[in-house]
Amino acid sequence: MASPSDQTAKIIDGKEIAHTIRSEIAEEVRGLFEKHGKVPGLAVVIVGDRKDSQTYVNTKRKACAEVGIKSFDVGLPEEVSEADLITKVHELNSNPDIHGILVQLPLPKHINEENVLGAISIDKDVDGFHPLNIGKLAMKGREPLFLPCTPKGCLELLARSGVQIKGQRAVVVGRSNIVGLPVSLLLLKADATVSIVHSHTKDPEAIIREADIVIAACGQAHMIKGDWIKPGAAVIDVGTNAVSDPSKKSGYRLVGDVDFAEASKVAGFITPVPGGVGPMTVAMLLRNTVDGAKRVFGQ
Repeated sequence: MASPSDQTAKIIDGKEIAHTIRSEIAEEVRGLFEKHGKVPGLAVVIVGDRKDSQTYVNTKRKACAEVGIKSFDVGLPEEVSEADLITKVHELNSNPDIHGILVQLPLPKHINEENVLGAISIDKDVDGFHPLNIGKLAMKGREPLFLPCTPKGCLELLARSGVQIKGQRAVVVGRSNIVGLPVSLLLLKADATVSIVHSHTKDPEAIIREADIVIAACGQAHMIKGDWIKPGAAVIDVGTNAVSDPSKKSGYRLVGDVDFAEASKVAGFITPVPGGVGPMTVAMLLRNTVDGAKRVFGQ
């Protein structure tokens, strides 16, 4: 960890680390093709035409092409029934060329998300949200087949930046199923002492100030101030919040849950927003897809 006398934090460049990981994955995919004559396949299911979901899907498609993973895009109309969507998931489960299935969230209100995610074969659950995968993550001595992509990316950023987790005090801000809860379980598995701060926590600043590692995932722009950060701490900011900015063409800019300008004067390590955790989520999705394929190919 950086010493408290250091004036500025080391910036953890998620783009650069994700680029390195993608290069490693591309090499692995080439090796799999040479050995087995097959490549990993990822199916992305999108329901409706939400612009943000379309953008995410396009990003994933490009990333697959870059590393040599075959991409299967399944677009369904907004009004598709839950039964028809689950039938489509079952078709993908039985397709031997597909090693990972991702259903883009959120789903339309008339569809029960839990039923759909539960229909994905655990062997193809590259998002890591199947109850069995989350259950194994929560249990000592059990290993899930897949870890959720964003939490896995957070720990990868820490590991590749040389931040020790074992024995450290970690505070996770937020308890969502997608980030807060699984990342706290992952930190626990890595032998950190973990606290979770949420909307009913009394005096959150006092708890965050004791943290050697802060994972911010509460969805509140700049909630965590610079003076809440322990000198030398590692700060991973998962938040992506749009705030008004008339100087931008779009009229807004993206900021994290942490006040970056202030926190970077105190922390030892910090991720920027954008360019920190975001690129890692897609890289970990590719990693999970390749791992799923390797299990099938018998490696």
